[in-house]
Amino acid sequence: MNNDYLARAKERIPDPQILSVVAAKRARQLALGARPMVKCDSKQLLDTALLEIAEGLLSYEFADENPVEETVEAEDAETQE
Repeated sequence: MNNDYLARAKERIPDPQILSVVAAKRARQLALGARPMVKCDSKQLLDTALLEIAEGLLSYEFADENPVEETVEAEDAETQE
């Protein structure tokens, strides 16, 4: 793993747990045939993923927490009216 790519990616995603998940998921996509969005000198897919993050081409977002509960609450409110 290229430490320069890692340091640059940490600037974009400072939480190490989130960074590792995002990088691992992207490396898996690359392994399954996704096209890289950057030209990387390294043949390691994790380096390519970290470079994509460092360049700002990858980001993440959290899904809504408990979307099922919100739907149930909305349906309960409608039936009580």
